[in-house]
Amino acid sequence: QVQLAESGGGLVQAGGSLRLSCAASGSIFAVNVMGWYRQAPGKQRELVAYITTDGRTDYVLSVQGRFTISRDVGKNTMYLQMNSLKPEDRAVYYCNTIKGDYPWGQGTQVTVSS
Repeated sequence: QVQLAESGGGLVQAGGSLRLSCAASGSIFAVNVMGWYRQAPGKQRELVAYITTDGRTDYVLSVQGRFTISRDVGKNTMYLQMNSLKPEDRAVYYCNTIKGDYPWGQGTQVTVSS
């Protein structure tokens, strides 16, 4: 069973940056469309970015131009570079396929102070 582990979250001031990592226990990034999700307090989990098997990316409008998704297939790791962070980016961030095929990890908390 594939396990996903997110890391890199923390507390940052508005305008700051963080880089999240998603480590997988298997070679999944070359064969799945993978995404970064977030869940803010009291809200449903939402997909904010995804990367296809051939490296194409797309983003939800609220993070376009600020977030960049990437992956290192050889390291079984995916990244989310988050710049110009806003208080509304505060959430627990998760990775998974765009269908949520694997068990969800614990996520990594991102808090942005104003």
